[in-house]
Amino acid sequence: MMASRGYDMTPTMYSPDGRIYQVEYAIETVKRGTLAIGIISKDGVIMAVEEKPRTLQSTDVTQKIFQVDYHIGVAAAGYIPDARVQVDSARFFSQGSRMTYDESVEVATIAKHLADQSHQFTQYSGVRPNGVALIIAGIDQKGRSIYVTDPSGTYVQYAAIAIGAGSDDVNSFLEKHYNADMSLEDAAALAIASINIKAEQKDEINHVKMARITGKSKMFERVSESDLRRYSKNHSRFAP
Repeated sequence: MMASRGYDMTPTMYSPDGRIYQVEYAIETVKRGTLAIGIISKDGVIMAVEEKPRTLQSTDVTQKIFQVDYHIGVAAAGYIPDARVQVDSARFFSQGSRMTYDESVEVATIAKHLADQSHQFTQYSGVRPNGVALIIAGIDQKGRSIYVTDPSGTYVQYAAIAIGAGSDDVNSFLEKHYNADMSLEDAAALAIASINIKAEQKDEINHVKMARITGKSKMFERVSESDLRRYSKNHSRFAP
């Protein structure tokens, strides 16, 4: 097999074996990011991320979960500055759609918009692919849904998904324990258990941030620390 040298200088060049190395490098960046998880329950959707704040860092602000519209949220893994730029684009797109059509934008439409944007960064010289994957979760006219976009411009729908470091093991764990009929509380407990699979302190929630959108309110809301502690009481039943 030929070496990548010379074929990885631009995202517009295919190697002789049909690979775009810059895109693969960006996907590796995602794999080195901390975990992000999205889970659909019968009552709504859960987004959870692993955040490891420094000793003097303020923990009031979640760095890896974003609100796009009142009914859509995003959880990110990888290079977070790229996530912020994509989320800003999604917000503008969502607002423009509301002003044009006088209705809230669908989750799938936001996912396609962000995937198309990521794909554009694989087509032009002088740019680099986005080094981030996004879990786009929400509740729209068609119900609850979760999509994942990656640096290649792919977007795929899931019922439950993990991205970031250790996501292969976590996805196997989700496949084992996920149930489409589980409650929002059980989905939140499953998300905490998934993040804690490889954590040193498996009963702690200091490194977990979470947001939810309930089927009743259809409103994005960040989960308080007290609710996190309540959810964490049930996570032990999801044994690795």
